Amino acid sequence: MLVSSDKLTDNKKRTRFVRGFIFACGESTEAECLTRMLLGTDRTYGPVVIRIRKGDLLFLNNLDTDNLHGVLRAVTDGGFNIEPKAWKGRYPYQVRVESLGNKITLHNATKVLRRFGVTRSTPLLSKRLASFLDLFLEAPDLIDSQVSSETSKSRSLILEEKEGIDNWIGPIDIEEEIPMLEATTFWDFPRQSYGLTPKGDNKYAGVTPALIIYNLVWRYTDPGDLVVDPMCGSGTTIDVCREEKRRAIGYDITPVRPDIIQNDARNIPLENDSVDMVFIDSPYGDNVRYSDHPDNIGNISSESEKFYDELEKVMSESHRILKEGKVLGWLIGDQWVKQRFTPVGFMIYNRLCKYFEPVDIICVSRRGQSSHTGPWFNRARRFNFYLRGFKYLIIVKKTSQRATSSEARKIEWTYYKRR
Repeated sequence: MLVSSDKLTDNKKRTRFVRGFIFACGESTEAECLTRMLLGTDRTYGPVVIRIRKGDLLFLNNLDTDNLHGVLRAVTDGGFNIEPKAWKGRYPYQVRVESLGNKITLHNATKVLRRFGVTRSTPLLSKRLASFLDLFLEAPDLIDSQVSSETSKSRSLILEEKEGIDNWIGPIDIEEEIPMLEATTFWDFPRQSYGLTPKGDNKYAGVTPALIIYNLVWRYTDPGDLVVDPMCGSGTTIDVCREEKRRAIGYDITPVRPDIIQNDARNIPLENDSVDMVFIDSPYGDNVRYSDHPDNIGNISSESEKFYDELEKVMSESHRILKEGKVLGWLIGDQWVKQRFTPVGFMIYNRLCKYFEPVDIICVSRRGQSSHTGPWFNRARRFNFYLRGFKYLIIVKKTSQRATSSEARKIEWTYYKRR
């Protein structure tokens, strides 16, 4: 599908910042991309796709031939399952495109992308995007071909887009690098938030690192799914879900903002089997004074069995509202105080296993701790104790088909010789 120059927006009146994005394909999928005029990917790059807007420029990198095709323009916002049957459903994060004139192909795409420092998670912005378009204007497909109406149209359309990019004087409205999903069970986030807007309040006691929720919603939910946080604190879950195109409901015993509903997590006012994911960053005991509310579980010591009894009521409610096969993520830390260690994480895990099937446990580095200073490090060494360096992110799943067999499975391991 070609687009004529009379459909272009007057670049001097451009009201939206144009970004560039790289998509990948192989020899087995390139033809379908260009026939359908649809680009797609799996959830790995889903966070990139949902940030694409109508009018952004796109480029298709064939990883098998090392070719880069362009210039394409989004005619829809990036979405989910625009064509559910495309690529047999393997790449549901999709965007419809049109071609700015003829398709232009650059060879040695790997070198080109490396020279520009571009990956599939780093948008092309401003001058870098304009310089990237110059590669297509200088491509042999345009220079060596006989001048035709289609060749002239391609050059004209690309030049008009480049002029609009060069003339843009407004703000940049997307992060320079979109976070990739974590691949291991150790997560370490230097900042509490991500992106251009705050996620929660980084001054709130015990605020959740936003990328924990980001990773969970992208691994275990799809756009439009409902995420519930029964102990929402400063609203990090709501803010992450809003940016990542999920619906969210946040409750708290003492809400600090209007979009958090006042409610006790032990009695969640939702129907059975109605929620796609639950996230909970609960108190770890009575070490932080969240509020003086008489029903605040955070006023109970984690050295008391009552603490776990009350949190088990939250687990039961979370199990009730979750749909079959959906997950709960529970962030929790241990306690060491006045010569006594309390394995809060293990205690919570044991209670969760009454209701859910384990999926995995993530070790999350603790940053921003008031005790992570030189004097405290010195005390820990002198008086032979350890400062808390990590939290557990316990991921569990609601399933009616819980594994009950006690027999060990036979695994065909691959063994590697030691050097």
